[in-house]
Amino acid sequence: MSLIRYQIPELTAWPSFDRWINLRDDLNTLFELPSWSNFGRQGQLFSRWSPALYQNNDNVIAVVELPGMRREDIEISLHDGTLMISGERKSKSSNGEKAERSERYIGKFRRSITLPARVDPNKVSATYRDGILTVTLPKAEEAKPKQIQVNAD
Repeated sequence: MSLIRYQIPELTAWPSFDRWINLRDDLNTLFELPSWSNFGRQGQLFSRWSPALYQNNDNVIAVVELPGMRREDIEISLHDGTLMISGERKSKSSNGEKAERSERYIGKFRRSITLPARVDPNKVSATYRDGILTVTLPKAEEAKPKQIQVNAD
């Protein structure tokens, strides 16, 4: 006796049906974005591909996943309220073999992050550990929240 994998009868006649379902799901996700008005301001339509950005009273912190990168291959710059992170991930081959598939993107990349507040470019610091790049951007004094004293008459 041989075992045969069960197939749903009505879908067997449509071998490319799964591709149509995936396309429908992608289009639904695209139109379910919170607001198209934020598209021009953020500059990044697909937020799931953008680095994480955190903010507190003193700092803006960008966290970027860069697995398999070397610290020397990462470039960071700040220009006009935009943080630019770029670099190149090189292919690693063993014994001259070429990979048939790769889980990670190989080649040059660049990510732009529009910062939500003015930062002091002279105090920016970055650390890279275990494939995670953390860029700490201290806010400029004029961008920090101020406590205002209310006087009584």
